[in-house]
Amino acid sequence: MYVIIVGGGKVGFNLAKELLRDGYEVLLIEKDKNRWAMLERVLGEAVFLGDGCEMRTLQEVGCARADVVVAVTGHDEDNLTICQLAKRKFNVPRVIARVNMPQNEAVLKALGVDDTICGTRIIYHLIKQEIEVNQIHLLATLKGGGLDIVEINVYDNSPVVGKSLKDITFPPRCLVLSILRGSEVIVPSGQTIIEKGDKIISVIDHDQVEELKNLLVSKRE
Repeated sequence: MYVIIVGGGKVGFNLAKELLRDGYEVLLIEKDKNRWAMLERVLGEAVFLGDGCEMRTLQEVGCARADVVVAVTGHDEDNLTICQLAKRKFNVPRVIARVNMPQNEAVLKALGVDDTICGTRIIYHLIKQEIEVNQIHLLATLKGGGLDIVEINVYDNSPVVGKSLKDITFPPRCLVLSILRGSEVIVPSGQTIIEKGDKIISVIDHDQVEELKNLLVSKRE
């Protein structure tokens, strides 16, 4: 797999090091000559001096054969330009952009960026998760379908303790995949009874996660 990273700051530098260590073919593009010189001393030929916002640079580094292009500069507009060039001019299958301003995340996605990484939003969700006392965890997001895989802890005061699954009215787009009970993994049926301490693994529409939480989790005193 050939990965092009644009932006030789701390994020790009550390990402390049990790990918190189795992055996990927990586090229890190940095336009500042002094920064490039420092990176080149550490990463050698894996660093290229040039402006990733320019088509000529992307062409020179073989963007047409790249599997992934990652834009992690400090400017959202530059990251968008890089991703659009890679996607539209060089047909790169997957483009990823760092988002420095959370309000720009939706714009980048609407303009064709496959994945965005926003440090502010990640920290926000970590704080929110801690505030919610680990009641619900996002395990994964299924790309393209608007579905999340979540894990919900069933506490002693949950309204569903002692009920069978068939007697619980789950949101329309929700499927209970499994129940973790201690060291046991239960493949549930409609007759399965929910017990305190269970962890319920479900796939659910992203917009219905809050509804599921309200159904299964009572507010703790």
